[in-house]
Amino acid sequence: MAQKLQAPRGTYDVLPDDAARREHVEAAARQILGAAGYRRIETPTFEATELFARGVGASTDIVQKEMYTFEDGGGRSVTLRPEGTAPVARAYVEHGMQKLPQPVKLWYLSSFFRYERAQAGRYRQFWQVGAEAIGSADPAVDAEAILLLAELLESLGVRDVRLRLGSLGTPETRAAYRAELQAYLRAHEGELSEEVRGRIDLNPLRAFDADHPGTRSVMAGAPLLLDRLTGEDADHFAEVRALLDGADLAYEVDPTLVRGLDYYARTLFEFTSDALGAQSGVAGGGRYDGLVEQLGGPPTPGIGWAAGIERILLATGEERVPPPILDLYVAYAVADRPTRAIGFELTWEARRAGLSAQFELAGRSLKGQLKQAARAGARFVAILGEDGATLKDMETGEQEQLEPGRVIPVVLKKGKTLA
Repeated sequence: MAQKLQAPRGTYDVLPDDAARREHVEAAARQILGAAGYRRIETPTFEATELFARGVGASTDIVQKEMYTFEDGGGRSVTLRPEGTAPVARAYVEHGMQKLPQPVKLWYLSSFFRYERAQAGRYRQFWQVGAEAIGSADPAVDAEAILLLAELLESLGVRDVRLRLGSLGTPETRAAYRAELQAYLRAHEGELSEEVRGRIDLNPLRAFDADHPGTRSVMAGAPLLLDRLTGEDADHFAEVRALLDGADLAYEVDPTLVRGLDYYARTLFEFTSDALGAQSGVAGGGRYDGLVEQLGGPPTPGIGWAAGIERILLATGEERVPPPILDLYVAYAVADRPTRAIGFELTWEARRAGLSAQFELAGRSLKGQLKQAARAGARFVAILGEDGATLKDMETGEQEQLEPGRVIPVVLKKGKTLA
């Protein structure tokens, strides 16, 4: 016997029950985001490695440690996409979307890849639903993006949700603060973890994320970027907060909030769920006003977010999505070839008429066929025999004898009555 193969560590199979729950997430995203003018986009699974080095940031953990990068047959360096914003911004530039009415509102639901320690809710191949609004610096775009994400999480039943809100200011403000923070960290270098010490020059803000006790103690007294915001940055953040207040969305201003991507500026946010324990992050995002320009486009503001599908499903519990309605199950009491041919044709005619229909394919006994029809949730069963067809209502148990050609009209008529 050949050795049994398994999916690679950090990946998983989406089985039919799981797929139904994911389709529920997709349907909710399509409804909520579509109603706000967002249109779907899908970018390639792999991109030029330079896109992420330039867009995400060469100093980030994603680029330094987590990307799946390889050379293709032509010697080009390509990377399995680790996140969605840089590819969407690349598509915006490549396809001249700056010529469209702004902001351009886009959403996606795609798979992404990062090499990191696999655990519950964190995989090396994972799925995210995300939204990007590119082309407007209006604080109302920020507030709308946050409110849409909040609505999506609420509609899906994500439990114990909290919103953390912050601001990184403009790149100039952030650069000045970065130098101040670096000086502070160097003054306390002996108390920091080795990892944080190694990041002082490249990415000092990530020190706020550290779990190391000594580092956490140092960061408790660190200068805060929110206290360094200039008047324009402060006004932008205040207006975002006022719009969220007007929409009655609760949030916590967190001056230590950082994200692991270099392109963020100004508004920053993260939704967490206490239902997930230590790995509580469900979704997050922020403004990235310099990203499009970094990728060769004109100076263009933008804001976006991404929500982890696996995290959403964990935070909603084990609630099952009802299976799709099955209008008609076609069975047969006589298993001869002509009867089966009539049943096969009847099934296809039912589907062409707009009904969901299944045909008995496993050679079960009639008793077994009726059990399978019940398991499948069939509303009606057409049992084909020597004397025509018997149509059984699976809810009432009532049976009606009729010609096979009458099955579909009767099911359509009774279905309308029930609706």
